[in-house]
Amino acid sequence: MSLRQLLSRLSGYLGASGPPHRQWWCSRSLDTISSVGSRRGRSSRSPAHWNQVVSEAEKIVGYPASFMSLRCLLSDELSNIAMQLRKLVGTQHPLLTTARAFVHDSRHNLQLRGLVVLLISKAAGPSAENCQNYDMVSGIYSCQRSLAEITELIHTALLVHRGIVNLSELQSSDGPLKDMKFGNKIAILSGDFLLANACNGLALLQNTKVVELLTSALKDLVHGIYQENSTLAKGHSITENIGMSTWKEQTFLSHCALLAKSCQAAMELAKHDAEVQDMAFQYGKHMAMSHKINADLQPFIKDQTSDSTTLNLNSAPVVLHQELLGRDLWIKQIGEAQEKGRLNYTKLRETIKAGKGVTSAIDLCRYHGNKALEALESFPPSEARSALENIVFAVTRFS
Repeated sequence: MSLRQLLSRLSGYLGASGPPHRQWWCSRSLDTISSVGSRRGRSSRSPAHWNQVVSEAEKIVGYPASFMSLRCLLSDELSNIAMQLRKLVGTQHPLLTTARAFVHDSRHNLQLRGLVVLLISKAAGPSAENCQNYDMVSGIYSCQRSLAEITELIHTALLVHRGIVNLSELQSSDGPLKDMKFGNKIAILSGDFLLANACNGLALLQNTKVVELLTSALKDLVHGIYQENSTLAKGHSITENIGMSTWKEQTFLSHCALLAKSCQAAMELAKHDAEVQDMAFQYGKHMAMSHKINADLQPFIKDQTSDSTTLNLNSAPVVLHQELLGRDLWIKQIGEAQEKGRLNYTKLRETIKAGKGVTSAIDLCRYHGNKALEALESFPPSEARSALENIVFAVTRFS
């Protein structure tokens, strides 16, 4: 049975009938992409669509990114969890959305992090100090492929854990209380199972520094998500002025640390020196930051109706808008967007679009893209490096 058939079968178990609702971790397809404000020239293989970028990259590393977690996905334990998830079909539990997005075919490319780890491993190549303990396939050591899988397991586990519902805020349309409680239990147990597998895989690598890097990345993730949730839980989060420096710190922890430290760990496994490790770290950090800002910009550059589920008031364009506008004027705009005691997100979005926050966020996205490209200059020219450049081009171009 092919991978596509296996994932389709699991998708059927979960009641997936179409493309899932996109969440913060998903990258959107960029239909038409204008030139990036980069000091570097256009890559000779720069494709026009995000899907093509990922498809070409997958050919370079030897297999689709959807194979990353296949062994774990098809284990007896997760197969049983998938069957249990059928009980949630018909409810609005976010774990269903996460599961559907994970098994939905490659269009949304949830497993970008593992793919980048493989690409940068191939771009760097073997070091002068040969790793005789590991086989090399398609220019990538087996331990680096294992690291890519571990990175994806950690990321997926955090997504599953973030699908836990606050039962005190349930609405009648969300589904029966007993089903939502059951969904929370499944989210906790399945997320823990994935983390346990990741920890086991880390131990098998038998590299203390790599273990330290990935465990610190996991700590950063938890810390960053806790900070985000703490901000959202505050009663006046709508008018919270976190500032761009604080936003960058939180975003690095929750969105960039895992990829940055995984790229560094891949260089450590190949026994590259500290300079190469740092350049890999810088690429992962700045590419992930650019990717996050691109996702934040989508409600403002796409022709769509925005509401509270698509417009994040802690996103880069909004934070920049507040900073450029000044707190007093921002509070005034919040008041003007209120209708019958509720915030009209569509009206607020148009107000923000009329300011300079969106263009400033685009500039910031391109700035981090350029930083990622600068880091790649230390790697020799290759197909893998071109693919890494194309990923940056794709997330820093806007129609």
